Amino acid sequence: MLTNLSAIIWLSLFSVFFALAGLLFARRQPSNLEDFIIARNSQTGSATLLTLLATTLGTWVLFGPAELATWGGISGVIGYALGVLVPGLVMIPLGKRIRQLMPNGHTLTEFVYARYGRGVYLFVLAIMLFYLFIGLAAGLTGIAQIVALIAPVPLWLTASIVIVATLLYTLYGGLKVSIFTDRLQMLIILPFIVLVLVLGWYATGGAAPVVEGLQQKAAHLINPFESSGIKAGITFFLAVALTGLFYQGTWQRVFAAKDSKALASGFLLSGLIGFPIIVALGLFGLAFVGLSLPGTGATALFSVLLDGAPYALLVGLVFFGLALIMSSADSSVSSFHSLFIIDIKRLLPNIEQSRLIVLSRWLVIALSAIALFVASKGLSILYLFLLADLLCCAAAFPVFFGFYNRRYKSYQAIVSIVVGLVCGFYFFPKPGQPAEFLYESFMLASFAPVAVSLLLLMLPSKKVFDFSIIANQAKKLSS
Repeated sequence: MLTNLSAIIWLSLFSVFFALAGLLFARRQPSNLEDFIIARNSQTGSATLLTLLATTLGTWVLFGPAELATWGGISGVIGYALGVLVPGLVMIPLGKRIRQLMPNGHTLTEFVYARYGRGVYLFVLAIMLFYLFIGLAAGLTGIAQIVALIAPVPLWLTASIVIVATLLYTLYGGLKVSIFTDRLQMLIILPFIVLVLVLGWYATGGAAPVVEGLQQKAAHLINPFESSGIKAGITFFLAVALTGLFYQGTWQRVFAAKDSKALASGFLLSGLIGFPIIVALGLFGLAFVGLSLPGTGATALFSVLLDGAPYALLVGLVFFGLALIMSSADSSVSSFHSLFIIDIKRLLPNIEQSRLIVLSRWLVIALSAIALFVASKGLSILYLFLLADLLCCAAAFPVFFGFYNRRYKSYQAIVSIVVGLVCGFYFFPKPGQPAEFLYESFMLASFAPVAVSLLLLMLPSKKVFDFSIIANQAKKLSS
């Protein structure tokens, strides 16, 4: 264990390091409002790859995959990892399509508004903001809990240091600074993931003791054909994959990519690299069960690593955890900012640019303060995560089907989403209840809209949507 004071000092030093790096970079970069929220056509394939990996690998990777493995087994972890891989692959055609149809676009909500009108737009905007908030609160909770495992630092203090440092450079520099710090943070994250895996191997004594223990205590966890594990894998695949399509940070990077080639290579490689990382980190959950280690499934990775860990490793874990949270938190802050700027401008078209930026910043600060409060309580927000996932699953097919089908109408999308929500919520657990039918809930929420949409398309109609009008709906912001 680190002492309270030493942990706070290290946390503060590392936070200042990232904040200063971001601020210094921002001062050297000429920027207008377009660059601030979208950095259009500026990022190479390698830069797109690194920033996508950084936004994907938040502090949740140290908790979620391992915890899922303790009850969902290897099938659950593979489903989770596929849920991380697939959005990157799907975003390649979707990203190329939206750049073609809306070359001056900034957000998914702009496309949805132009394609479907106010009803679907308001729903998509709400779920995107909700998911961003839950992700930010979860990330702050994660880093606060990591530090608390290493030193007796109050949760609120850790979360406060992290969010203040993140807001300083992100609100000042915008998306370009977020992408720059993502690249810097990946220089820490990737080597440290390799180090964690190597140390985990030595801490467990290799695969043999773990497999032997699992065969004796929980053989179903290493059976890839076990039904409960397969259901868990499918559930989390749908939840993670379809929710990832509504993350504004991803859409910002679609528009920021230099060209279609950079977009395709960045998204493809980030998915292919992220998949084995999630699977490997999930194995810590199997080691936790197989070796009967103390603690809970949520802290399985730390139960394996922290027994007798040297001082340098504890300090390194603080640096590692901070890089993970700040790489995802700055993306959330930048995403909030871009959504607020674009959608406030829609509501108040005559607002002055300076007032627009100030209003957006205060809204971001207010939401960050609420996320900080949630993190300070150390509450589990898994239920809210699952709720956000369910909303995204119900909206996924209706929203993205309209990227291509000209006959698909706004009312058909709305009916399909509503049916998906009704079916999904029928089996969705109430707060405090066991998640007994989570698989049924997500399957229905995801696929009922598909069936309804296809049925509604069978109705006769001569009117088709003109995709050419979308280009005129999104205009560049003034410099």
